[in-house]
Amino acid sequence: MERITAHYYIETPFDPESAAQVLAGEQSSGTFVAVPGETAELKERFAARVEAVELMESVKEPAIPGAVSKTGLYHRAKVAVSWSTENFGTNLPVMVSTLQGNLYEIRQFTGLKLMDIDLPSSYANNFAGPRFGVDGCRKLTGVYNRPLIGTIIKPSIGMSPEQTATLVKTLVEAGIDFIKDDELLGSAANSGFDDRVDRIMRVINEHADKTGKKVMYAFNLSDEVDAMLSHYDKIVNSGGTCAMISINSVGLSAAKKIIDQGVLAIHAHRNGWGMLNRHPLLGIEFPAYQTIWRLAGVDQLHVNGIKNKFWESDDSVVRSIKSCLQPQPGVPVLPVVSSGQWGGQAPETYRRTNTTDLLYMAGGGILAHPDGPTGGVVALQQAWQAAVDGLSIEEAAQQYPEFGKSVEKFGGEK
Repeated sequence: MERITAHYYIETPFDPESAAQVLAGEQSSGTFVAVPGETAELKERFAARVEAVELMESVKEPAIPGAVSKTGLYHRAKVAVSWSTENFGTNLPVMVSTLQGNLYEIRQFTGLKLMDIDLPSSYANNFAGPRFGVDGCRKLTGVYNRPLIGTIIKPSIGMSPEQTATLVKTLVEAGIDFIKDDELLGSAANSGFDDRVDRIMRVINEHADKTGKKVMYAFNLSDEVDAMLSHYDKIVNSGGTCAMISINSVGLSAAKKIIDQGVLAIHAHRNGWGMLNRHPLLGIEFPAYQTIWRLAGVDQLHVNGIKNKFWESDDSVVRSIKSCLQPQPGVPVLPVVSSGQWGGQAPETYRRTNTTDLLYMAGGGILAHPDGPTGGVVALQQAWQAAVDGLSIEEAAQQYPEFGKSVEKFGGEK
């Protein structure tokens, strides 16, 4: 049978090979003691296998609580473990429970992180995957050969539907490609979901009728499942093209229920990501995370940004962008670059990724531009043209007046 292989970074006070065998047993047919039903035939078919153990460094202090070392050393290793796809079939929640689940509780480990997942292509083919991905989102927005330029409604919460629609009108007339609700806004006391959709889509549809350009707006429908389905239908019936889901908040099965409706592009917001990833020896790395969510079928996925306002390193961001654009599983997902972005990060982003297949999001970087949102949108377009042309920030600032004002406002890199 075909097998899925998961790659882990572990820390243990025991022999890493022995600890890996415990992981394989606990996450498949075994338990803490031999039981009569675990026959040789059963293990041959369903037991996980340790495929590789690569020893790394040893340290004197554990990364997280667990068994206490008798030697005073905690050993780190890269471990590969495989499972037959018979164990979980195409049931994504059970697959995740197998590859993650209780293994974080095993006392043999004082550190454990799921780094990546290798899938047989035939297994990935069992899933519809992203319905739109990079190419589909470009077709929906009519944007080619450059990043989609996007922004977030700010203030994040507190604006009425009328105020939000007024801001949207300014942004669409400025030439924006994409706008989204903030993840903090669902159906607030002064901004009901249906009312907000009505007012915003009236602006977007009228603009599309006049110009032929239909701006993609990601309405945050995160809620209970029945409410999300109702919100989804409201977006579709109003002529919208995109829905946003806070995927860590609603969960895998609930998100997939919405994704499987198949009409709207799905903007996957990963808020809560730091809880899953920030510790270097606990949680999940983005290559594994995006594999799961691509199987589920999201079309756009947040990756943070170069020189972001959060904790994540530039190397991690670049790795995340590249993993989204890999050809499998399914079609490539559109990386959503955000977090403290303005045009000044465009040259370094392009230099390190060599791609314009991005949704480049700036909140304050657009809305706080000295010439207002119109200047902010133009400045970002100029920044990316300059990045592709190989101009430095200083050269671009001299050539493009709107971008030059961004440099003055946001303190461009020297």
